[in-house]
Amino acid sequence: MLRGTREPLFCHDEGMAALVWLIAGVLLIAAEVLSGDFVLLMIGLAALAAAGSSALGAALLVDAIVFGIASVALIALARPAIKRRLIAGDSMKMHTEALVGAKAVVLSTVDSSGGQVKLGGEVWSARSYDETQVLEAGSTVTVMSISGATAIVWSEEI
Repeated sequence: MLRGTREPLFCHDEGMAALVWLIAGVLLIAAEVLSGDFVLLMIGLAALAAAGSSALGAALLVDAIVFGIASVALIALARPAIKRRLIAGDSMKMHTEALVGAKAVVLSTVDSSGGQVKLGGEVWSARSYDETQVLEAGSTVTVMSISGATAIVWSEEI
């Protein structure tokens, strides 16, 4: 080092440091597949942010600060939001499950052997949940279950 010149704190080869951060980020994100808890994903994204900082020519200390701030911010803010969204998605009912509990209107008399209801804008074949119930056209019923293409319905009004 020449007298009177100063090297920046933690001097490094920008290209190599950016490559190391990039590889670390990609490996952490890939490892997330095994853990599924989103911690490694957040740290991997923070490493990619540090790779970007390094590629722009920042000193290693700055890269480390970017990595630290990004890690904390992603783990504290993004991870809980992502987990909430995924947990909420698990309770979503799909296909015929979503019709259970829905209201339908009887189109033609429904009894234990058959009939028709209008359910979700479509005409469904139906039969009564209670074998003794006979549901007249125009009455509102509740879907108790779906059996194949038949809605099993019940009315509290009888």
